[in-house]
Amino acid sequence: MPGSEAVKRTTLRSQIADALLDEVIAGRLPAGRQFTVKEIAEQYGVSATPVREALLDLCSQDLLDVELHKGFRVREFTYADFRDMVEARTLIIEGMFRRSEDVLRAVTPQQLASARRRAEEAERAALAGDLDILIGYDLRFWREMSGLVGNSYIADFLDRVRVQSWIFTVPLLRRLPDLRGRLWHGHADLVAAVGARDVVRAQEIVDAYNRFTLDLVDGLTRADDAR
Repeated sequence: MPGSEAVKRTTLRSQIADALLDEVIAGRLPAGRQFTVKEIAEQYGVSATPVREALLDLCSQDLLDVELHKGFRVREFTYADFRDMVEARTLIIEGMFRRSEDVLRAVTPQQLASARRRAEEAERAALAGDLDILIGYDLRFWREMSGLVGNSYIADFLDRVRVQSWIFTVPLLRRLPDLRGRLWHGHADLVAAVGARDVVRAQEIVDAYNRFTLDLVDGLTRADDAR
């Protein structure tokens, strides 16, 4: 069928990009790790073309750097970068709440029910200290929350910043022997505030979440520097 090969390659490209993104977020491809197209192609048993395209997709998300004559390198984010990420995602969410009256009135029971399920899943993983499971549910939760705005550009940008935040944070969190009780788990409270059309309460929860995150990462970073 004409074009079927192009569709297959595009699908393969997306699958490889998603698989590599999972590896980077989880820290299995750590910051600073160098690799080539050939290496990844052999790892997944595919040709070089979709791999190269997938890697360039991740470069466009500022997750990888191209190194001339060397291949690719997982981007290394700093603590200053992380603080900027938190500020950026705060401004995005504040912007969402500025449109709150129209946005929250338009939220359907089905949307709230879906967000609530994601929230409960994320909370269970957070309370259990299961970082790998939490990352996936947390990212999906915030995609759904930002999707309530009805602006795909806002949702995509927030998702991109949150992915970068996890990439910086995960290696620090993995150094803790037990994550139970150490991770934020206010997802359901935020959904409840949105469901009640309580903009003030929703903003308070997000502000508290940002303070919690900065305090946690600041403590982990200082402990790391003291080693």
